[in-house]
Amino acid sequence: QVRLMESGGGSVQAGGSLTLSCNSSGVTFTKYYMAWFREKAENGREGVAAISPDGTSSYVDSVKDRFIISQDSVKNTLNLHMHNLKPDDTAKYYCAADPKWAFGGSWAARGEYIHWGRGTLVTVSP
Repeated sequence: QVRLMESGGGSVQAGGSLTLSCNSSGVTFTKYYMAWFREKAENGREGVAAISPDGTSSYVDSVKDRFIISQDSVKNTLNLHMHNLKPDDTAKYYCAADPKWAFGGSWAARGEYIHWGRGTLVTVSP
């Protein structure tokens, strides 16, 4: 049974850094596509970053060169290292997982992912 649980959210000033973690029980990273999404009050859920079973990472343009997605296979956690945060990064961040056999190819599409965490809130002040 897959269970995803995010942690690490909080409040930070613009220019600061945060690392989000997703405890991913029931997931073998070499068999799952993993992703981080975020949801703002006024928008739908947006794909932020993803990592494929072979370790290839993808990012939305707005976070390239600022965010890094990584996996810790020992702790079975998915991480999102966020640097140079901006007020526009304020959102609730969600961890998502999709088994390799079911993945349709669109890493940033919400509908691709079967499993979701409950989210963690990130607030960036000016």
